[in-house]
Formats: sequence, structure tokens, C-alpha cells
Amino acid sequence: MICKEFGDKNAPTVMLLHGGGLSWWSCRDAAEILKEQFHVVIPILDGHAGSDRHFTSIEDNAAELISAIDEKFGGKVKAIGGLSLGGQILLEMLSQRKDICETAFVESAAVIPSKMMAAMLKPSVQASYGLIKMPWFSRAQFKSLKIKDELYEDYYRDTCKISKEDMAAFLTANQSYALKDDVKHTSAKVYVFAGTKEIGQIKRSAELIHKCIPNSVLEMSDGLYHGQFSINNGEEYAKRMIGCIKAKEEQNALDKDKTQAGK
Repeated sequence: MICKEFGDKNAPTVMLLHGGGLSWWSCRDAAEILKEQFHVVIPILDGHAGSDRHFTSIEDNAAELISAIDEKFGGKVKAIGGLSLGGQILLEMLSQRKDICETAFVESAAVIPSKMMAAMLKPSVQASYGLIKMPWFSRAQFKSLKIKDELYEDYYRDTCKISKEDMAAFLTANQSYALKDDVKHTSAKVYVFAGTKEIGQIKRSAELIHKCIPNSVLEMSDGLYHGQFSINNGEEYAKRMIGCIKAKEEQNALDKDKTQAGK
């Protein structure tokens, strides 16, 4: 697994998982703030430009990340943030390993499958893939994402490197993913984010995630579209994450004191 890393490797680790069709650069602004206190790791998700694996499934990608955390970080990290496809992979990680992190930020993750959309994606990618390298088409696609213009060159460069097969695979998986029941057993403090300008599927999914995970926190960001919280407002996102990590640490300390006092 290929990762971009920021900050002191001896500091507690925070992992950020980018959205489908994007890459590590979409997390760059948040990483620049987080690296002052944490070791920031941004894996390039399977099937994306620069990755060393083709995309097979959300479940497989989650298992690979857990294996990497076992190998490099002692089996758990301080926090994980995931956007869209990255948010789905994060939820799957929480399902597969309940204590993989202390704090989780799930942003704009779809967990209500759309069979119609999933069925349409492969032929749609087949039909439009040849247009991806054409700047006018790429610019129109990028504009529809409503993320900041300064990321366009990164987007165009890396989108052109994604194979047709991988693109169809991860887009289809994104529309097919259903929340696993085991996610309710996670020990992480989970924060669920969505923008009020997002499509209904994402807003309903955020509510479902919140309902399924005990003691989770649901935050609807007023006026924001898909992914705009972490990408367009990276500094605010990072500061929110830092605050939540510290709150979890304080809660852990209180719980420890109560346990010791009860002995």
C-alpha cells in the first residue's frame, strides 16, 4: 500500500482516507494542520493513480488498511477520517476491527445501496471513459464536484491515470455498499458529517449511520455540498478533528480514574 506521510513519525498517528476518483492531495490542507501534532498518513486507495493494487471491493481495501495498521502502527491509530468512498472504507474498518482507532470522522458516506445506479455505472463508464483525457470534459466533471479550483490540475492528472476497470469497480462499489451490523460494536467515538446541500441518499445515510452506532455524533454542515467540509475547509476540518481527539482522550482519562476508584 502506497501512503503519503506528514509530520513526526513518533507522534500519534492520524489516517485520512480520500474520496473516490481523488487522491492524497485532496487531504493536503487538513494534513498541513494536523502534522503539527500528529503523524499523518494518507493511503492511496486501491485502483487510484499511484496505488499498487487494483480495486476489488470496499471490504478488501478495509482489510488491507487494517493489516497495514497492524504491521506499522501496533494494531490501532489515534484517529481515522474518511470521505465518501473513504468513509465507506472507514465504516468497514470499524466493522472488521472494533478498536482500530479511538476517534472516527465519517464524511458523506453512502450506506443505502442504489441498485439502479450501480447497474448503470459500468456501461456509463464504458461509454464516457474515452472523454476523461479531454480537458473540456474533465473540467466539466471537476466543476460538478464543487471543490476548490486549485485542485484541478491534480484531479486531471490523476483521473487520466485511473484504468477503466478500476473506475467502474470503485464507482459501482460506492453505490452498492450497505452498512454492516457489526459497526455498532466499535469502541471508537464516531462523528458523522454531511452537508445540507448533499443529495438525499447521503443525508439519509448519515442519519442511518448515526442511528446504528451508539453514542455517535451527527453534524449537518449548513450550505455545504459533497466533500466540501474536508476538502474546501481543510483547516476547519483539522481543528474539529483535533478537538474531538482531545475530547476522547479526556473521556478515556476520566473512565480510567473511575475504574481505579472502583477497585
